[in-house]
Amino acid sequence: MEALPRETIVDVLESRLREDILTGRHPAGSYLPPERRLADGYGVTRTTLKHAFGRLVQAGLLETRHGVGTRVRDYLRLGGADLLPMLVRHSPDWIGEIFEVRRSIGALIAERAAARASDGQRAELRGLLTAVGEAEGGDAVQLADIEVHRALAHATGNRVYVLLTNTLFNAYLPVRAALRGPFTDASAAHGRLRPVVDAVTAGDEAGARRAAEEYLTMTERIMLEGLA
Repeated sequence: MEALPRETIVDVLESRLREDILTGRHPAGSYLPPERRLADGYGVTRTTLKHAFGRLVQAGLLETRHGVGTRVRDYLRLGGADLLPMLVRHSPDWIGEIFEVRRSIGALIAERAAARASDGQRAELRGLLTAVGEAEGGDAVQLADIEVHRALAHATGNRVYVLLTNTLFNAYLPVRAALRGPFTDASAAHGRLRPVVDAVTAGDEAGARRAAEEYLTMTERIMLEGLA
């Protein structure tokens, strides 16, 4: 039998270690067994183990202290939102919590955009909304919809809102294909999103917030039904 390429072995080991950490087999704050024993337990070389450790250190799940050992980080206490895509891949249960945050942030972004958008940004939003209605196929409609939300974040003039929007979208990328329910009909997707853009371009702050809350609540319900 042909041996698996080294990277494939590292990929498999990284996934197994991540699963063992996130399911609590290796609890937060605990030290992993010595490398030699752990490598033997997983049936890999210490070199392969070190490569997998390096990836998980980069991901924020492990920390290595020279002369002490490798410890599982308490990612819920010390981690950041950059961990969310990995956590979603591990368990789609995270999606509901991501949507809760998305709903609150999205409504606030729409309100701020209504107050601060320039004439050029309002025109851009109208053009992007048109693109949603003209897109063909659920994937294209979904991506066009995302661009509207990115533009709304930019229209606030607050770069933190832009980064938060990127983070929330990146968080559910691992299951994006299962969240296309609201975007299978371009005309319906356009109709749901239009009140948000209309309120923002009219400078109606309260109306934009309400419209965004309604839009996000409706699309999230459809998405979660699709996941179920």
